[in-house]
Amino acid sequence: MRVLATASLAVLASACAVVPPSGEPQAEQARAAPAPAPAAVHQPTAAPAPTPAPAALPPARFAYSGELTQGGWIRGIAPAGTTTLTLDGEPVPMAADGSFLAAFDRDAGGSATLAAQRSDGTRATQVLTISPRDWQIEHINAARRTGGPSESFMQRRRPELERIYGARAERTGATGWRQDFIWPVKGRISGRFGSQRIYRGEPGSYHTGLDIAPGAGVPYVAPADGVVVLAADDFSLEGNLLIIDHGNGLNSAFLHSQRLDVKEGDHVKQGQQLGLIGSSGRATGPHLHWSLMWGKARLDPLLFTGPQN
Repeated sequence: MRVLATASLAVLASACAVVPPSGEPQAEQARAAPAPAPAAVHQPTAAPAPTPAPAALPPARFAYSGELTQGGWIRGIAPAGTTTLTLDGEPVPMAADGSFLAAFDRDAGGSATLAAQRSDGTRATQVLTISPRDWQIEHINAARRTGGPSESFMQRRRPELERIYGARAERTGATGWRQDFIWPVKGRISGRFGSQRIYRGEPGSYHTGLDIAPGAGVPYVAPADGVVVLAADDFSLEGNLLIIDHGNGLNSAFLHSQRLDVKEGDHVKQGQQLGLIGSSGRATGPHLHWSLMWGKARLDPLLFTGPQN
């Protein structure tokens, strides 16, 4: 048994060995074998160019002026290199030269923060102090009317509101926001912006515009350049309604006109006649209701024009 095992191992060993074919010299076999491939030559690669550092910017500085009060506004220049500008987190449109307009709602708090994101990655902020206003408040010893509008009224009103919201959202590139505003018409002030009634402690809605009552049929004009984004006939509350975009989020609305003299898409110039004063819609007498908005903020037109001369 031991002899058989040894012989078997010898056979297995010879079967695993690499043996040249019978009768062929080993030297000839070596010459016939292919030459090894030459080693690859690695060329040095150029290092990537370093990313240039952002251009150095001058120290951040906000320049602005205007009416820093409830219902007021400012115009200014953002710091050099500003890519985006916000007021209390809300976007502030900027012109190509960095100039901007920002405004403060009738119920704005005591401060607001301008924030500029700059091209070098830095962020600059400016805290604005907003002064409160002494609004004309009337206390009424009666309960506030309840119940709200009827469904039949709202069926008519909803499409009107959609057109108003859509018009105020339009951005036409108008530049009237840069101008000093003029009075659209002069006359008796029959309603002031921000005035409000309190019904046994419960506040009613405040007046959102300035009412001017020089008489029916008197022409009124554009307070600044702009584009007509809405010219509507016979709205339920506003009557004949005109909305003009002054650019950078600022727009004017003129209510209760007897007649409109411009149409949607018209570019109007400061001082151009827009229509005639009337009492269309829900009005107690002929007057022009002029309101101003910047984004969602409602503004006091008197703070744009100053008092009548």
